[in-house]
Amino acid sequence: MARKEIQLIIKMNHLAEFMVCIMSGAGSQLALFLFGCYVVALGVHTEEPRVAQHSEAEHYVAAVYEHQSIFTPSPLALVGRKQALDLMNQNLDIYEQQVMTAAQKGVQIIVFPEDGIHGFNFTRTSVYPFLDFMPSPQLVRWNPCLEPHRFNDTEVLQRLSCMAIKGNMFLVANLGTKQPCHNNDPGCPHDGRYQFNTNVVFSNNGTLVDRYRKHNLYFEAAFDTPLKVDHIIFDTPFAGKFGIFTCFDILFFDPAIRLLRDSEVKHVVYPTAWMNQLPLLAAIQIQRAFAIAFGINLLAANIHHPSLGMTGSGIHSPRKSFWHHDMENATGHLIIAQVARNPLGLIGPENATGKMNPSRSKFLEILAGDPYCEKDAQEVHCDGATKWNMNTPPVFHSEMMYDNFTLVPVWGKEGYLRVCANGLCCYLLYQRPTLSKELYALGVFDGLHTVHGTYYVQVCALVKCGGLGFNTCGQEITEATGIFDFHLWGNFSTSYIFPLLLTSGMSLETPDQLGWENEYSFLSKSGLSSGLVTAALYGRLYERD
Repeated sequence: MARKEIQLIIKMNHLAEFMVCIMSGAGSQLALFLFGCYVVALGVHTEEPRVAQHSEAEHYVAAVYEHQSIFTPSPLALVGRKQALDLMNQNLDIYEQQVMTAAQKGVQIIVFPEDGIHGFNFTRTSVYPFLDFMPSPQLVRWNPCLEPHRFNDTEVLQRLSCMAIKGNMFLVANLGTKQPCHNNDPGCPHDGRYQFNTNVVFSNNGTLVDRYRKHNLYFEAAFDTPLKVDHIIFDTPFAGKFGIFTCFDILFFDPAIRLLRDSEVKHVVYPTAWMNQLPLLAAIQIQRAFAIAFGINLLAANIHHPSLGMTGSGIHSPRKSFWHHDMENATGHLIIAQVARNPLGLIGPENATGKMNPSRSKFLEILAGDPYCEKDAQEVHCDGATKWNMNTPPVFHSEMMYDNFTLVPVWGKEGYLRVCANGLCCYLLYQRPTLSKELYALGVFDGLHTVHGTYYVQVCALVKCGGLGFNTCGQEITEATGIFDFHLWGNFSTSYIFPLLLTSGMSLETPDQLGWENEYSFLSKSGLSSGLVTAALYGRLYERD
């Protein structure tokens, strides 16, 4: 796109904003007119300018695109820069189409997935033609679209910058970047350059706002880990501060958790190329759990390749999610949603209902060690109308997520169960309106996970098993019919706990209550809309990694 055309688009954007201001001020007092102009200038685009005036301070419009990438057929083959650009431009053409579609809906920020432009499974050498040179935004203020000749090998950055201008929106994308280094740099690779898996952020005028270089690489031999963790926070006129990280980062303290120590960061943009792993780590599962755990909005864009188990994107807030998960169709998908500028959290006493239901009363009695409840190794028997199953279920072991879980079967229409491993004990108080011909189990794991990454977890999980045999508990399933009303809790030794609640057909549910009670972390839910697949408290002990 020619520079004059871009400058014309910028002027037209400004003119459109001015015209909307005039329309929104018609018949109003001057003060209201000026306020309307200010609102629209910040990037609010809507068919109802008066509504925009009222809602801009509370909401913004976001989009994430789950992209079916066009990949090179031979990622190990050596190609030239022109051939690499030809392939990447095919993906960028699709990106541009999505930006223009989003612009028509008034989107103010759009997020694209990890690896969506260049693909994956490269070697360090074969990925090189796909890399753009990346100057540091902290050192250089640069608009690639308006200054295309300032740096060499920046064609992808130029196109992304021009898209942000054409769509008049903030744009977040992922690409491979290169940075030359010298022998006096002790971390400099042998070939004299760093290669990074990089997210970039452009403002709606095309300026490169910031970049984040992925820290927790997931078997990515083509890229280097930055010598220092990037903790990137960028500001927007429509929603304040955003944090940014990539894919596997979500499971680690740096940079994800450290970013959110800034109380003003209420939004996170999250490009990812996530392979789903049930029953605990499907993409939409961990995305929603992260948003709930930290009381933030998460804009998550996953790559779309069902044959590789890669799907699942969403715009997640603590109390509501708009998500996409599709293992059947090989097409991309654009999600657009209105997002609260200040999301309402779910965790804590403020989410408790004023009326105490019998199930919660029983839960609190158990936690308090009520004298009317008699406990043994697996069951609790309480005086009153409810009669608990007197049979102690057997303890068994089964592999879940490549870890050796200790489990007990969940039998009967109601009951109270406990299962322990190492120092962690998990408890389940449940009722079922009807029994289904399915096996469910309550499982616990407290230890170091060592497959496809090394990290320490504490997990309490109620899962549907793959069949009726104990050895099927932990298998990947997506369909279920069992309905539960339940309280799940455990004596976790970490405060970093992610609530997972997944039902049949890869649907997300919101917990009724969540938080801490008598030093136990708990999750409760009643009235599921479909059969339960997984309900879990997934704890991370970062210091034991």
